[in-house]
Amino acid sequence: MQALVDWLNGIIWSKTLIFLCLGVGLFYSLATRFLQIRHFFHMIKLMFEGKSSESGVSSFQALSIALAGRVGTGNIAGVATAIAFGGPGAVFWMWMMAFLGASSAFVEATLGQVYKTKLDGQFRGGPAYYIEKGLRIKWFAILFSIVTVFATGVFLPGVQANSIAAGIENAFGINTFVTGIVLALILGIIIFGGIKRIARVAEVAVPFMAAGYILIALIIVFVNMDQLPHVISLIFSSAFGADAAFGGIMGSAILWGVKRGVYSNEAGQGTAPHAASAAEVSHPAKQGLVQGFSVYIDTWFVCSATAFMILLTGMYNVTPEGAAPIVNNLADLKPGPIFTQKAVETIFPAFGAPFIAIALLFFAFTTIMAYYYMAETNLAYLNRAVKRVWSEYALKIAIMFVTFYGCVRTADLAWGLGDIGVGSMAWLNIIAILLLTKPALKVLKDYERQKKEGKDPVFDPVKLGLSNADFWEKEYKHQESAKME
Repeated sequence: MQALVDWLNGIIWSKTLIFLCLGVGLFYSLATRFLQIRHFFHMIKLMFEGKSSESGVSSFQALSIALAGRVGTGNIAGVATAIAFGGPGAVFWMWMMAFLGASSAFVEATLGQVYKTKLDGQFRGGPAYYIEKGLRIKWFAILFSIVTVFATGVFLPGVQANSIAAGIENAFGINTFVTGIVLALILGIIIFGGIKRIARVAEVAVPFMAAGYILIALIIVFVNMDQLPHVISLIFSSAFGADAAFGGIMGSAILWGVKRGVYSNEAGQGTAPHAASAAEVSHPAKQGLVQGFSVYIDTWFVCSATAFMILLTGMYNVTPEGAAPIVNNLADLKPGPIFTQKAVETIFPAFGAPFIAIALLFFAFTTIMAYYYMAETNLAYLNRAVKRVWSEYALKIAIMFVTFYGCVRTADLAWGLGDIGVGSMAWLNIIAILLLTKPALKVLKDYERQKKEGKDPVFDPVKLGLSNADFWEKEYKHQESAKME
């Protein structure tokens, strides 16, 4: 099984996908005139605007659901893995992926909003919907939905659950079997409550977990402040092969930085548009900008917190695949949460393992919740498109089982399956958004024009020549009728 998974990852995660992720981010940064810089402060303002409705959630709740999906084990274990296989320079490429990826995140989230629909009284949207409505290629949309149901409902939850179980066993000695049962039961209580319950849990848990984690990281940075200039210099020099020790692994730094960057911030992967589509906003670009900023939160804040804790304390190994160790500070320990645990323990003895275990519990569990929502959204699409091939109850039971199983299976297999899920979705979604570049840029231009005129932008797809944006056509007519009255 492991050999098959490794073979598939060798195909999916070829250099082509690595350069495609970077290239698409650069293309959209140029095409949008670097909106991630121009609208930086406006993004922050938009996060706290808007209210939920019977059909949709607020912008902040949608951001929280998307962040729940973005901020997971990749922010702790994934960063450690990137450093272990790509050296300190991998951190730079994670940052670069976030900067460029913010524009990709804007495009996919905006398209999710443009082509969203109201199904069973709730907003639904995502790549499958904008592929069918925007590209009018139904088989492509069905393919994406099937891949996403398997990726987010079967492959990816196991990665998160595995990290939770490993962290808890290491910190508290609790058997992974017991952890698996408890996680599955708690997950069931939440997901059987629907999107509203998921949103309520996410908007409380996500800010709490991120703030606590970054606070501990800031304390470690402050204590090791004298090492900060050296670490920053090491990150940049290693990224471009200029450092003597890491000069020969620049390719690995790019590979693992981009790979773990995409895994962590999910920009362009096609996951975040599901949550973005559920938001109640007056213009699609609003939620697109909010989702663009979420990439910064994930990588520049949370991933950077992990990277600086590990590098400042020297609690890491660097062993490029198939090569001899370059750095071996932790006696051949396998990369993962233990790097971060050891880093925390340099300042807080005996506190590192419990703290990281609890952080992983919050980070990874909320990610599993978000994965369920993505799988359910695509299941709803498939139910409509192919006459109920799937059952929502079966999905709920399946993801609970996968969560339990992920706790007791090997970490290598869990990460391998997760990489297959991420890579498959990324290939399909990137192709889709590139083909839908023109409508996405029209929406941005319309939003900026209305803002320049001093208006609170509202969206009229007919005026922009966009077809199949059914919800927005009805919504604009409704707003105009209300004004007339």
